[in-house]
Amino acid sequence: MTAPLTAQQRLLAVGLVLSVTLVAFEVTAIITALPTITDELGGDSLYGVSLAAYTLANLITLVAAGEMADRRGPALPFTLCVATLVVGLIVAASAPTMIWVVVGRVLQGAGTGGFAPIAYMLVKRAFPDDRHPMIYAYLSAGWVLPAMVAPLVAGWITDTFGWRWVFLGLVPAALAVGALAVQPMRHYGASATSTRSGSRVPRAVAAAVGVGAIVTGLQFAHPVAAATTTLAGLAVAIPSLRGLLPAGFAHARPGLPAIISCRILATATFLGVDSFIPLAADRVHGSGPLEQGLVIMGAAVAWSLGQWLRARNPDGEPSRAVGVGFGVMLAGVVLSAPVLWAGWPLWAVFLGWSMGGLGMGLLFNPATVSSMTFATEGSEGLVSSQVNLADALGFSLMGGIGGATVAIADRTDWSLTGAIGTNFGLAAALAVVGILASRGVRRAGDPFTSSK
Repeated sequence: MTAPLTAQQRLLAVGLVLSVTLVAFEVTAIITALPTITDELGGDSLYGVSLAAYTLANLITLVAAGEMADRRGPALPFTLCVATLVVGLIVAASAPTMIWVVVGRVLQGAGTGGFAPIAYMLVKRAFPDDRHPMIYAYLSAGWVLPAMVAPLVAGWITDTFGWRWVFLGLVPAALAVGALAVQPMRHYGASATSTRSGSRVPRAVAAAVGVGAIVTGLQFAHPVAAATTTLAGLAVAIPSLRGLLPAGFAHARPGLPAIISCRILATATFLGVDSFIPLAADRVHGSGPLEQGLVIMGAAVAWSLGQWLRARNPDGEPSRAVGVGFGVMLAGVVLSAPVLWAGWPLWAVFLGWSMGGLGMGLLFNPATVSSMTFATEGSEGLVSSQVNLADALGFSLMGGIGGATVAIADRTDWSLTGAIGTNFGLAAALAVVGILASRGVRRAGDPFTSSK
């Protein structure tokens, strides 16, 4: 029988869930408002950049926060992250041009980037092993209320008061959550076995610069500039990522490398559809901000449902669970593609992409639980940052590639529906690769497991 949680553990769980809820409100609300922001500021060419910039900043902070949490405890990096998020929200709210929105998104990404690795680390350190699957499901449940409410609230605020108040409204919420969540974190200091080897942050910065150059190069209209910048980005990003992620992740070596590979593929697949359905709803169907948010709301709710379903059966084979999740997500991509036809009802898109969200939840929980079995004492922040780095990398690359197709459509005769359709096709291909890569997903100690 599982022992009940202590008062301190319950308070910590509440704080972690609320921090996830804050991030969920921020992400969901701003994606809902983003088409209106680009309309008002004339920023179609920076639509994808704003998505990628957020996750690139995440990439640096999640490494830095994981490292600092191992060495100095979680309270300090969490406090710094909340402060950075608040500054970013204020910058974006006062933006006179789209480029300043992007700057604000960089700061917001830097702020929220530390939340997930700190949460994963604390689940590993503060709760018994048999509670981990359900605690991760609780963290996922932090997305449910924002998924149901944030699109409605953000759409209503955008229509009634203007999109700037979407950013400003999140400031007091960030301050309140920070004040509550940091208190129980103070009971957990630096790990007694934390290593003091060289910092991984310079590699994270180099990786972000490299990925950023790739994303930026893809936006250039001039082919020589595009090719030069993209290749330079690859030259910087590839060796940096090899130093940050487990050896063998590129070919899904069984164990932690395969889990990392699957997380990259899963987040890229999800973003390739989720971030462009609202744009299609706006430009193809002529819907307002409220409808744009509603049409993707079901995916976030279904994601949490998928996590809950897997948490109730934590002993299943993780490779099978992840493979099934990719298969369900692939079905969701296919069922959502008709959003590109003006006559297709948006309620059908809502249902179709809800299946995509369900698939994401079905694979996410077993991948998370399996990954953290590789975190030995003193390396919880390291492994959690690797897992979340994989998420950020998938989001960043797909945001850059998807944004590039929209930018090309904006300055050429290529149709916007063709650009978004290309993103959907790429998402489907990545899901197929994910099914293949899932065969190597293992827990620590399972046969054929290897990790760095």
